[in-house]
Amino acid sequence: MEISLLTKEDLQEFKIQLLLDIERIFDEKLQPTRSTPKDIDPEWIRSKSVRAFMNISPATLQNLRVTGKVKFKKVLGSYYYNLDDLKKLFENEKG
Repeated sequence: MEISLLTKEDLQEFKIQLLLDIERIFDEKLQPTRSTPKDIDPEWIRSKSVRAFMNISPATLQNLRVTGKVKFKKVLGSYYYNLDDLKKLFENEKG
């Protein structure tokens, strides 16, 4: 049985490599899973995308839905929101 000594430099290299790997994994997860052509503008988008885009909580999005500020559809348990209504919501906030 061979014994290997572990040095501080070995640990430092391991730490750097581990952090780089974690950063790469996060970058991969944050990128959209499906890329759509830039000329395609979806009319309806899912709740998760809306929350990420607007940086809001699920409760805030539910409030917008319940108060009728944005149009939505519920399909198989998932909510989809009208992109034009979301854009209008931003325009109203600016004005």
